[in-house]
Amino acid sequence: MEIGIHNWMRAEPLEVTLRRISNLGYDKLEIQGTPEAYNNKKVLKLLQDYGISCWGSVTLMLDERNLLAKDKKQRAESIKYVMQVAKMVKELNGKVISLVPSTVGKVIPEGRPEEDWELAVEGIKEVYHYTENEGLLIGIEPINRFETYFINRGDQALELAKAVGPNCGVALDTFHMNIEENNMIEAIKRVGSRLVNFHVSDNNRMAPGMGTLDWKKILKTLDEINYDQVLSVEFCPPLDRTPANPFPNSIDHNPEGLDPQAKKFLEDHGSAAMTDEFYTMLTRKTIETLRPLIK
Repeated sequence: MEIGIHNWMRAEPLEVTLRRISNLGYDKLEIQGTPEAYNNKKVLKLLQDYGISCWGSVTLMLDERNLLAKDKKQRAESIKYVMQVAKMVKELNGKVISLVPSTVGKVIPEGRPEEDWELAVEGIKEVYHYTENEGLLIGIEPINRFETYFINRGDQALELAKAVGPNCGVALDTFHMNIEENNMIEAIKRVGSRLVNFHVSDNNRMAPGMGTLDWKKILKTLDEINYDQVLSVEFCPPLDRTPANPFPNSIDHNPEGLDPQAKKFLEDHGSAAMTDEFYTMLTRKTIETLRPLIK
């Protein structure tokens, strides 16, 4: 099993991220789902220079991106976006697209349950036809009820994956499971062989090892279901803006390169721009916690 990390949690040049994770012993990058921001040939060269390979990407379902939208044009644009993410992954020699079907932050449905389900299956199938031909995998990711009304648990994602096609999978996330699953370990077991990606942060969305999750038990369960791919790190710390902040140097008050969309995404997740010092500490803590537990 290998350890990867997302790069959407801190706005910084990709080379800065790759230098950090290479020095700390990471294997993979799950690249931010903003294909318009990258020159894939240059990204490939950077990955090679730092000895890191692309694991995949996660869709950033923001603003008008919604595979369940009632508006046909909006759905078409959302499918087009997911396809662009998939093509980026292909060009970077990645493998997995972690897909959230509905808009992150949208908690009120537009249609009836059967309508939402039909639109989700229809939209994901369009992308699935491409990923099947290109040897890529889709992992439908459940996220918690405060971020979406649609697909919060592993069982729901599993049913949706089955409705899409035999090779459509599930991407689980320990933070979201800690909120939504009555038993995280059993949820992992039920997804079983359909698990194609596994996002990791602790119960408080800090780095693994900074909360209460039993990482030894979680990794043992992954071994039992024969998941031997990537642990993809996705911490997003709730930054403390009070005098009680245990990490006084954590907030970057003058971030560079943080566009309004990325700023809103972080703020919607209860976070903000992190200093390099704090981000590096979280990245180091993660690998120090997980690496000794991997067989």
